[in-house]
Amino acid sequence: MHPFRKLAVWEKAHELTVRVHRATEGTAMHRSPGLSSQLRRSVAAIPTNIAEGTGHSSQAQFNRFLEISLASASEADYQLLLAKDLELISAKEYAQLEARLSEVRAMLLGLRKRVLERADAAKRSARKSQKT
Repeated sequence: MHPFRKLAVWEKAHELTVRVHRATEGTAMHRSPGLSSQLRRSVAAIPTNIAEGTGHSSQAQFNRFLEISLASASEADYQLLLAKDLELISAKEYAQLEARLSEVRAMLLGLRKRVLERADAAKRSARKSQKT
């Protein structure tokens, strides 16, 4: 179990979620309430799944929630692009949000790699102790 608020990736993902909520409050996004709602949900799912994953006891379970966060990041990436192409958010706002999303995705990949390494080490240790 990890304290999710101490994870830099959770903090960045939370900040991104707040920024997306603010960006989708504008009148242009009201022309497409479904897209606005789905974008908000997909972005919010990133820090939500990080937080939920930290509540599980095994590295394998934590990894599963990090994978869900990564999938949500991919979904949000497309929805941001769609919002830009429909001119619901400006190109400048899109670039800023997409850059933050890319940063979060890279951090998630790094954390996932460390979690998988720990899970593998735990498996090797368990096998070693079973042999003795």
